[in-house]
Amino acid sequence: MAITIGQQLGSYEITGLLGKGGMGEVYRARDTKLKRDVAIKILPEEFSRDADRVSRFQREAQLLASLNHPNVAAIYGLEDRAIIMELVEGPTLVERLKSGPLPLHEALKIAVQIANALEAAHEKGVVHRDLKPANIKGPIDGRVKVLDLGLATALPGTEPESSDPSNSPTLTMGGTEIGVILGTAAYMSPEQASGKRVDKRSDIWSFGVVLWEMLTGRRAFPGEAFSEIIGNVLNREPDWDALPDATPESIRLLVRRCLKKDPTLRLQDIGDARIEIEDALQPSPGAPARHDRPTTSHRYVLWIGAAVALLVGGRFAGVHLLDKPQVQEPEMRVEINTPPTSAPDDFALSPDGQHIVFAANGDGPLRLWLRALDKSAAQPMAGTDGGSFPFWSADNRSIGFFAKGKLYRIDVDGGPPQVLGSADDGRGGTWNVDGTILFGTARGPLFRIRATGGDALAVTRLDPPRQLSHRSPHFLPDGNHFLFYATGSPEASGIYLGSLDGEEPKRLTAADTHGAHLQPDLILFVRQGALVARRLDYGRGELKGDPVMLADAVGHFSVAAGNRVAYRAGSAVRRQLSWFAWTGKALGVAGDADANTLNFPELSPDGRRVAVARRVQENVDVWLMDLVRGGFSRFTFDEAIESDPVWSPDGSQIAFMSYRKGTENFNLYLKPFNGVGSGELLVKTAYPTSPLDWSPDGRFLLYWESDPKTAGDLWVLEMSGSERKPRVVVNTPFEERRGQFSPDSRWLAYETNESGRFEIVVQPFPELTGKWQVSTGGGTEPRWRADGKELYYIAPDGKMMAARVTTLTNNRRGDSRFEAGAPVALFPTRIVGGANAFKAQYAVSRDGRFLINTQVDESNTTPITLILNWHPERGK
Repeated sequence: MAITIGQQLGSYEITGLLGKGGMGEVYRARDTKLKRDVAIKILPEEFSRDADRVSRFQREAQLLASLNHPNVAAIYGLEDRAIIMELVEGPTLVERLKSGPLPLHEALKIAVQIANALEAAHEKGVVHRDLKPANIKGPIDGRVKVLDLGLATALPGTEPESSDPSNSPTLTMGGTEIGVILGTAAYMSPEQASGKRVDKRSDIWSFGVVLWEMLTGRRAFPGEAFSEIIGNVLNREPDWDALPDATPESIRLLVRRCLKKDPTLRLQDIGDARIEIEDALQPSPGAPARHDRPTTSHRYVLWIGAAVALLVGGRFAGVHLLDKPQVQEPEMRVEINTPPTSAPDDFALSPDGQHIVFAANGDGPLRLWLRALDKSAAQPMAGTDGGSFPFWSADNRSIGFFAKGKLYRIDVDGGPPQVLGSADDGRGGTWNVDGTILFGTARGPLFRIRATGGDALAVTRLDPPRQLSHRSPHFLPDGNHFLFYATGSPEASGIYLGSLDGEEPKRLTAADTHGAHLQPDLILFVRQGALVARRLDYGRGELKGDPVMLADAVGHFSVAAGNRVAYRAGSAVRRQLSWFAWTGKALGVAGDADANTLNFPELSPDGRRVAVARRVQENVDVWLMDLVRGGFSRFTFDEAIESDPVWSPDGSQIAFMSYRKGTENFNLYLKPFNGVGSGELLVKTAYPTSPLDWSPDGRFLLYWESDPKTAGDLWVLEMSGSERKPRVVVNTPFEERRGQFSPDSRWLAYETNESGRFEIVVQPFPELTGKWQVSTGGGTEPRWRADGKELYYIAPDGKMMAARVTTLTNNRRGDSRFEAGAPVALFPTRIVGGANAFKAQYAVSRDGRFLINTQVDESNTTPITLILNWHPERGK
């Protein structure tokens, strides 16, 4: 698009060239319709054929047009590759600074308006990325205008034309979103200069550089060449003594906080800078300017006296104000009491260390609770019933969690939870500044999903012979690399380092639980019950140095800025197989309470034994409990994970899943009850799979398979013929799982999230000619009564539900009829996993009793311990 003076561009007549550079050419034009002068910015000719960049240019323009702020140059329209903008008259800040530093009061008045503009943009999700004096005009009539806000994202630059490299046009290098240096050398943040992803904290850095320059008349990071300037940005500190003597101490501190090279230690919100400057501009009458007022985002602020007293129950008191950064705060350990909880490990500190979210029962169902750490009370979060494994957004404004087979987000300021996608049996998540969420499940790799929802895509790949799941991810500060925990065999489980770029994950260490990053280079994890820290060598991708212990007997922990660590003392979680009547009356227990992660009970057809999965010495196998004589005996012996037992109708065989060594797949095996042999291979598949039920007529083995294209599906394997060929039974874009055959083998009950939440449905089998919904308010884990006249399931609040059913199959006409009565709540359970278990955690005996896998000592009241100002050199 060649532009000439006098040319007509739509309704705009070009009247002059205002400037050109890496961000494109800017022309003065006359709007002939509205009779006003405007500025027109045009995408550079050499980039006009790049459809992706043109598209980004247009998207940015549309987003910026939504901004309506007195300190932001307005956007009026978009014509082809041209943005029509407000024409801002007057000198730029570059021209103002040619005559030296600005008077203190004037500099602060300009700075507060720049902060106002950035604050409005950040609230819209817009990051400037190229804030510099050349993009700041005014003040005209006392008003400052910020130009080019957000356009640096869309417009790649060229080699600078200016002879002054520190005030050059936008500099870009590279050609992909990752690894691009985009900004102006003297004003770009260290993460920009390193080609890393940037967020609003980069604008805060640039704001600090501009504020420094207004106060001193000098550049914070001078240099004669781009490499020299960027080297100073990355490695040197400004000359702090250059700030005028009249600069208030609070402003000195503010500039320091803006220019922290580590973005996690930097001021986190430009609104805090605005408040600080406004305070400096308006001192109290008759009093000197306030030099030591800390803002809420300062990492060295802990608590104000009364709040501390409330938080620690009177153990500590007094006012803890801002210390000089080089002075280490004294370490403190305080207790946070929570309501009773059946999920003691489900808690997380907010990234800024100001709040904690945790799962607790209180006097109702398990749900999420939120507490500000400078308050004494926590409040339940509406709409989070059944919520587990909470995690925070990077900006501290939202919380992700799992419930009812889905991944949700909820805003801290209020509003109902939003469904982001399916997440069957979620096991932890992490959320970076770019709006990417990683999450894990009980069986499978890590998945990524946008924080606004959408399709979940696998990020990691399991090592099937040795690994069962990848879970508990934790982003590192660059928002690209992350830690995660792999479950499986001893040599393959532990903490791994992965990246969104698809690099092969690297095992860092064996551990009991997840790992977390603490600034600047520490990795915290639990090993043999002790919470320890080791340093991470980023270049080599390995841990180094001796471990430093923070606490012993730890079950779960969480970290936050300012070296804050929260942990809860752990103990072996015991599970108990317990008998209950239809009325909910406790009828006794089966064996002793077990601390070996007992799961998925399946009663033998004669009712004399129960098959379970147990983890003993880090090895998961199928075990058998003798209900008559008591005691466990091991049934499978491979070093790989073997689980999910299902009995044959005559009790002579048991099917199970296995990640046998030497294979690359998830397999189903069959082994005689007498224990002869290691098992016959039934099904070999590339996806996670689990046997669910064996039809009472002996013909079909029902199993679940997780296909990334169609979610979870139900399959059957013909067991009565000579050729065992799998075929899919229920295959939709939705999740189908936990299927169960009716006692006459003619009906199939299962759960599906087709309606938006998991409900129990029933279909005829083998021809699925109709579908009837049984549950009415959500349900999981269906089981049939022995005579087929009642269907049981677990409600979202953990209650055992029952629905009377009537079935009729007319084989001559080929039609089927099914009727279900209104579901009735029988009794509350203490079932393991609540309504979020991977596979059924209860069984129904032929005489109508329930054998339920329950959690012993459900109401955990152990407080969470909060460590303040922990420093690794001090040790524990």
